[in-house]
Amino acid sequence: MTTFEEAPRASLEKLIALPGRQAYDKSVRVFNLAAAPAPAAAATATTVDDVRTAVRYARQEGLGVRMHSTGHAAASGRPVGAGDLLIRTELEGGVEIDTARRIARVPAGTQWGAVIDAAQRHGLAAPHGSSGLVGVVGYLLRGGVSFYGRAKGLAVNCVRAIELVTADGQLRRVDLSSDPELFWALRGGGGGFGVVTAVDIELFAATSVVTGATYWSAVHADRILSRWLRWSRSAPPEATTAFRVMNLPPLPEIPAALTAGPVVCVDGAVLGSPGTDGAQRIADELLNPLREVGEALVDTWHAGRPSAVAQTHMDPTEPFPMYGDHLLLDELDADGAAEFLRLVGIGSGSPLVNAELRQLGGALSVPPDTGGALASLDARFAYMGGGVPFEPVTVDDIHAHCAAVREVLEPWNTGWTAPTFIDHYAQPQAHLSAETVAAVDEIRRRIDPAGLFRGDIATNATALS
Repeated sequence: MTTFEEAPRASLEKLIALPGRQAYDKSVRVFNLAAAPAPAAAATATTVDDVRTAVRYARQEGLGVRMHSTGHAAASGRPVGAGDLLIRTELEGGVEIDTARRIARVPAGTQWGAVIDAAQRHGLAAPHGSSGLVGVVGYLLRGGVSFYGRAKGLAVNCVRAIELVTADGQLRRVDLSSDPELFWALRGGGGGFGVVTAVDIELFAATSVVTGATYWSAVHADRILSRWLRWSRSAPPEATTAFRVMNLPPLPEIPAALTAGPVVCVDGAVLGSPGTDGAQRIADELLNPLREVGEALVDTWHAGRPSAVAQTHMDPTEPFPMYGDHLLLDELDADGAAEFLRLVGIGSGSPLVNAELRQLGGALSVPPDTGGALASLDARFAYMGGGVPFEPVTVDDIHAHCAAVREVLEPWNTGWTAPTFIDHYAQPQAHLSAETVAAVDEIRRRIDPAGLFRGDIATNATALS
């Protein structure tokens, strides 16, 4: 490959875009409109050579390198500004499935929907997030909590190899044998190592699942939550579910029955063994007592193919501004449930579109022997709350209510967080111990001694001791 200085001027102008150009606008677009970046320059890389050229350009111009692909997590990183080159990865090649080894090779910039579809054709599945539009690499390397999580663990644990271009322009392929220290740090260590260009991930057999969502009027919230919490204490690991209180806007794609006032929802997925009805039995054990509480407004639980899981959470498909908060919680008792509903339930005046308790435990709590810097979550539930500033709700209204919810949940707050649930870089967050942060920093200094990628490091150094 030619050096940056030797590259034809036309190819540089095609790759490196400055403000005011259409290519710049394409490269900086994000899904969360609350965090629009404004870098000095931007590039959309479709090949490894593009990535190398972009890294060399940043080095020559004295710019830091920042990363994003789909921009779902744009607000969770430090602001991208005038001292940065933003690289958007859309690497060519498509998803490749090795059915014998149950391995998928996924180019950076690929969305989960493409992996789900490719794996499903072979009776396989991956531990993807709740939306098929989220980028694979960012989700995985920040941990990833899927609706298969209690059975399969954190999604990052399925990564078997990572290809990346480092600050010296080299393309490296790292795994447990080639560079085990770097491989460990890349998996949950907070970024800042280079530009990931592809990952190999291990898939698992899944021909059918039971998945869906049931919605009730929020007048039933206390009884639904009580029964869901009681079930969750001994729920089998095949099931990963969530309890949600929602104030949904009157949009055409949302059923009218769900926008007339606050609703509560229980959604998720149950992974069964091929040829058995175990998943349906588990789902019935959860849902039948809940359905007795009151008439459901909408009930979509069904046995389906793995691709249906990505539709369950009803995540938005168009960019929008989101502001929110996140905590990892210990076991919620009756007082905790009551306090939660007092702040987000009916009559609370909550401006949050979504206030969610995600079931954890099971394999999510068990780090594998060969896990990375982040390999498990020691908590019973993840709380996520978020709002969108639709009139008359303002950003200040959302921030104030998030702070109030945080205050009442403090007795159950573990102090830890899950990176993929962080909405904003300034939120309190800690997912690594101080010792792990120090070890990751040492590896980062070896790989990037000049700190070319230092702006891209997640704010996880606020770790608990």
